[in-house]
Amino acid sequence: MTFPRITVDPDVMGGAPCVRQSRIPVATLLAMMAEGMSVTDILTDLPFLDEEDMTEVLNYAADAVRDRTAR
Repeated sequence: MTFPRITVDPDVMGGAPCVRQSRIPVATLLAMMAEGMSVTDILTDLPFLDEEDMTEVLNYAADAVRDRTAR
């Protein structure tokens, strides 16, 4: 799968996957949702992101864990 809205640059945020060359790591957005923030809340706080970005964040995370085995 490809994720055009997710970028990895070793010079940005230590190479962590980020949304569209921003300094917003995928992990940060996932943590915000895990803490109970809705997508609407996140988009209000970070208005330069959009719903398609958030969908891609979730798809990226799902893909990252899809092939891992339970421990």
